[in-house]
Amino acid sequence: MCLSVIIRWLINALILLLIPYIVKGVGVDGFYTAFILAAVLAFVNAFIRPVLLVLTLPINILTLGLFTLVINGLLFWFVSTFIKGFFVTDFWAAFWAALVYTAVSVLINLATGENQPSGPVKKRRLRAKTK
Repeated sequence: MCLSVIIRWLINALILLLIPYIVKGVGVDGFYTAFILAAVLAFVNAFIRPVLLVLTLPINILTLGLFTLVINGLLFWFVSTFIKGFFVTDFWAAFWAALVYTAVSVLINLATGENQPSGPVKKRRLRAKTK
């Protein structure tokens, strides 16, 4: 389990190193910065993002969930304000960078099977398939 977390952390750091080549207005100075940035983004997405999603639930419902993309962009931009060596010029650069980061992360997780259920859920699904 610990090894898979470290591998995912490294992959996310590599994705963050590629984003400046895809989205103009975003810059990452080096791998060390990307490594720290991946950890900070994981923390922000785990603790701050859920609170913001609950607070903006009415507008999120009205926009059929599209406001979540705005929240992701704002959090990406927010992180750039206090990580030295990582810069985002404006909201739209942060919006597109967050969208690329999320899309590539999802694709890699699907390809590697990282988000497959384990434990009791996996056993129930296996039993359901055999019946």
